[in-house]
Amino acid sequence: MDYLTFFFAILHVYRALCEEMVWDTTVKLAENMSLECIYSSLDTLVQLEWHKITTTNRELMAIFSPTYGLSVKPPYTERVSFLNSTMAPNDMTLSFHNVSEADVGFYSCFLHTFPQGHWEKVIQVVASEMQARSGLLPVHLYHEGISLTHFSCRRVFSSVPHLSFEIAVPSRNHIVSEPGKNVTLTCQLPQKGPVQQVTWEKIQPHQIDLLTSCNLSQGKGYASKYQRQILSNCSPGMTSSFILMPHVMASDSGLYRCCFKASTGDNGTLETIAMRLTVTDGKTDNQYTLFVAGGAVLLLLFVVLITTVTVISSKRRRSQKKLFKDSCDAQKKAANNYRNPDSTNQSSDGAREDIYVNYPAFSQRPKTRI
Repeated sequence: MDYLTFFFAILHVYRALCEEMVWDTTVKLAENMSLECIYSSLDTLVQLEWHKITTTNRELMAIFSPTYGLSVKPPYTERVSFLNSTMAPNDMTLSFHNVSEADVGFYSCFLHTFPQGHWEKVIQVVASEMQARSGLLPVHLYHEGISLTHFSCRRVFSSVPHLSFEIAVPSRNHIVSEPGKNVTLTCQLPQKGPVQQVTWEKIQPHQIDLLTSCNLSQGKGYASKYQRQILSNCSPGMTSSFILMPHVMASDSGLYRCCFKASTGDNGTLETIAMRLTVTDGKTDNQYTLFVAGGAVLLLLFVVLITTVTVISSKRRRSQKKLFKDSCDAQKKAANNYRNPDSTNQSSDGAREDIYVNYPAFSQRPKTRI
């Protein structure tokens, strides 16, 4: 009997060592940061608890009840607050102030709801000088009695200073959509070998959110605690993975990454495909349209002005040429009149006129000779 107890104790310790923490969001450490926790279900909130998870226990930071209010535990009394607990009952985002390196670690947003039950989101806070790079590390989950092995492409960090998570993730494709449309992002899986795990993430400058994860070998998926509805496929033998976001909004714009392991085992190759989604804003479109229309009107007015100036200048030059020509003709005519004063009395065709003279006829008498 003692051996059986010892065996179960060893088994419990082994299971605890094998189980690793899985988190839904990675946040970069900042002096003032927010740990986002938005519950998208319509269930009634009974109680909320924020914990800091350590290697040994869960440290209670704050507790909130719609009936009894908020209670923040020391030493977080003056350092944490809720942003929208009174305005939006489903938004339990925790605001951190005067953050230090000691605040690096894991945090749990644990909700008690009715009638669904409990709901938990785990957030990891990493140091500012740490940059997430692509890498798959196994995380063992136990969901509804089924053992799942979860791989995430954001579990490895390197000590390279960067200001943004987005800097190290170049995007291959750019998708533009209007608000209210259904947007599908697709990731083609390689055909050279079996794919074991596919993970989708949204990368923002200050945080990385896990959207969905699929274990193809078991055909089981892990649904994250992301604030909006994400639909995806997960089945053995699938050749492509996609996520569907219905009725997108401007807040859905950003960088998305598909990460998959091309084969099983430790020697599997990791590949990532990043794509950027831009959801246009109606106001921005209207402003852009007005800007383009205003530019076209100004261009038209400029063309009309140039044409008018050109026509007026041309008429003025023709008038000046005519005046100059008339002046030259007048000067030439005056010079000709000065040289030939009788020229105006001559007939233009050079014809001669006959002149008739009347004179009396005298009789011719013979002279008398003496």
